[in-house]
Amino acid sequence: MNAPPRAAGTGRPAGPTPPALPPLPNLPNLPTLPTLPRVLTDPGPARAVLVAAAPQLWLVDTTAYREHAVRHAPGTLDAQELARAAEFALAADRDSYVCAHVALRRLLGAYLGLAPREVTVERAPCGHCDEPHGRPVLPGGALHFSLSHCTGISLLAFADAPVGVDVEELVRPEVIAETADVLHPREAAELALLPAPARPLAFTRVWTRKEAYLKGLGVGLSEDPAADYVGTGPAPARMPGWSLADVTVPEGHCAALALRLPSDV
Repeated sequence: MNAPPRAAGTGRPAGPTPPALPPLPNLPNLPTLPTLPRVLTDPGPARAVLVAAAPQLWLVDTTAYREHAVRHAPGTLDAQELARAAEFALAADRDSYVCAHVALRRLLGAYLGLAPREVTVERAPCGHCDEPHGRPVLPGGALHFSLSHCTGISLLAFADAPVGVDVEELVRPEVIAETADVLHPREAAELALLPAPARPLAFTRVWTRKEAYLKGLGVGLSEDPAADYVGTGPAPARMPGWSLADVTVPEGHCAALALRLPSDV
């Protein structure tokens, strides 16, 4: 979890009941998002096709995919990716990065009809300063993608509209105590009302929704994650212009998908 640093003792006190929110505008029925990823296996699809308004999810198991990824990394990753992989001190972190990025390039190649190393990935302009260090994008923007990885697994999404995914291991109770103030006030209040054993799942669930949404926007955690309410309950809150869904991933993890809706939806 990439939470911004917070000073000790700045958590918002929770009242006995969640504070009321202004009502959301009436929203139309949202498209059904996929919640069960396909598992990527060696060597992966030679070709892949997107259906309009239907994002596709792929799951990579680091243990199962590692041998393939390590073998093909030199001919698949570009020089910058190889240098980044070499910087990881821990083998588990390096394996996770290599598996995620080999998988990304192989899948992008399958969607675009290119060899994996021929795929050109650029950086979008930053949402704050317009410098080219925003989210990774493809030239022309015909295909949108998002990647998230943690120890053990990676999650990838591909769509014909801006998309974001996040996957996290369940957060430890002590981390919740340190970072609960990054949640929306209503989310913090909801969390405080839960019994302690239920909080790690609820916190991780709400956090993955926030990260997926902010990655879809292209701003990441440069925006205040407390600004938007996505909910801690079993179903994500509805947000104008976006569709959110929780994604089924291996036990001990949570994941979420965010897709920008067409302007006429």
